[in-house]
Amino acid sequence: MHILVVEDEVALCDTIVRSLKRLAYSVDYCYDGQKALDMLSVESFDLVVLDLNLPNVDGMTVLKTLRQTDIDTKVLILSARCEVADKVLGLDEGANDYLTKPFHLDELSARIRNLTLTRKADVNAEELSLTRKETGILEYLMLNQGRPVSQEELIEHVWDSSVDNFSNSIRVHISSLRKKLRSALGYDPIHNRIGEGYVMEEKK
Repeated sequence: MHILVVEDEVALCDTIVRSLKRLAYSVDYCYDGQKALDMLSVESFDLVVLDLNLPNVDGMTVLKTLRQTDIDTKVLILSARCEVADKVLGLDEGANDYLTKPFHLDELSARIRNLTLTRKADVNAEELSLTRKETGILEYLMLNQGRPVSQEELIEHVWDSSVDNFSNSIRVHISSLRKKLRSALGYDPIHNRIGEGYVMEEKK
């Protein structure tokens, strides 16, 4: 598991890096947004722990730039911005999770495990590695095969009840799931019916 930590508070960044390395993660780090963009352009990471208040290029710009070309890398925002509007914006722009400062290292590591935990699913005798959210989405759509399922309904059954309708966060997970299914099946079984929701259909 390869993680990039982007945090301008040097002491905090170093503490996070040491903690993650003790958990056997492969960790790179940097202290500013431009360096983060440079590293992301030449190297692949499974997850980015991203502060928002960064020098040179702010964290939100880093997130937006990453999501223009990469929907697979998980992003966990780590920020002192604790207003609901800040969380909504971060998740709407494609972050997978948002943890406010101050925080406990145990909670950070638990959230990282949750984001990177994979499940195995057999599709056409091919084993797929899915995240917990992707597994939940796939299972719920299969249970309701042929019926459109709205984003609100997915939130209710796949996310916990405290999560609001962060629509772009859902789209990031579904886009990643559809990409994996398309690779395994040769077609995309999940369709987005505008105004109705997502529906799982067999190939006709």
